[in-house]
Parts: sequence; C-alpha cells; structure tokens
Amino acid sequence: MAKPAERSAARLAAVQALYQMDLSGKGVIDALAEFEAFWIGREVEGIEFQPSDNAFFRDILSGVVKNQREIDVKIDKALAAGWPLARVEAVLRAILRAGCYELMYRKDVPVRVVITEYVDVTHGFYHEDEPGLVNAVLDALAREVRAGELERKTAGGPGKR
Repeated sequence: MAKPAERSAARLAAVQALYQMDLSGKGVIDALAEFEAFWIGREVEGIEFQPSDNAFFRDILSGVVKNQREIDVKIDKALAAGWPLARVEAVLRAILRAGCYELMYRKDVPVRVVITEYVDVTHGFYHEDEPGLVNAVLDALAREVRAGELERKTAGGPGKR
C-alpha cells in the first residue's frame, strides 16, 4: 500500500501533467511517459519532485482525460453562475479536474481526504482566494456525488458513531 506522502506527490504530479497537457496539447501517453521518466522522484531545475505512487498518478491522469467531458460538466455546475470552467486559469482547472475525478471515480478515497489534499495542492500555487474556491467547489461536488458519505460522517455530531 502506498504511503500518504506518495499519494500526495502523485496528486501534485497529476495536476502538473494536466496543466502541461492543457498548454501543450500533449496526449496522456506522452505526459505519463515524460513525468515518470524525467520528473517524479528527481530533481529538476533545483526543485525536488518527491517519489510518487505511480499507479495512482497514472489513474488520476488517465481518468481525468477519459472522463473529462463529464467532469467538466460537474465542475461547471458547481462554479458560480457566469464563471464557466473555460474561464478558470489553467492550473486551477487542472486541480479542480483531478479533485473531481477522485470524488466521482475513486470511492476508495474518503471525501475529506480528497478535499484536503487538493486544497493543499492549491496552496502550493496560490496565496489569495483560490484555495477557498477549490474547497467550495469540491465540497459542492462531494455533496452531489457522494452525499451519503458526508451524511454518515456528520450524523450524530463529531466523535459519535
């Protein structure tokens, strides 16, 4: 089983790869090969990229690409009216897509973990309102696609079973 730090590194790498794909038009196969060969677990331009759960990285990246149309529709609905996903900056778009993918398709990862992890990723790129936006959008998506899980966690108050 992968360590939490390796999963966190996989999420960050997936966001970076999605961003790069968005800008360059590269396909998922090229992005996977490039990140696994040259980025993950290496030092590039003075930045150390942590070892990652590569299977998890591959799943997020290919899952977002495969399900992007459905993911984008969900994100558009969760964003404020008049602010479609297409108007969102590319890194933020990659973060929202990866987080939405996990909420929709990785039911093995708890909702709170997904939201916390992607808010943390957002803090790595932004220092203004963006982490709050990611939190709000992923929370709204979670309430739609995994409402039962959120209700079980909050039923009876904190610490009660």
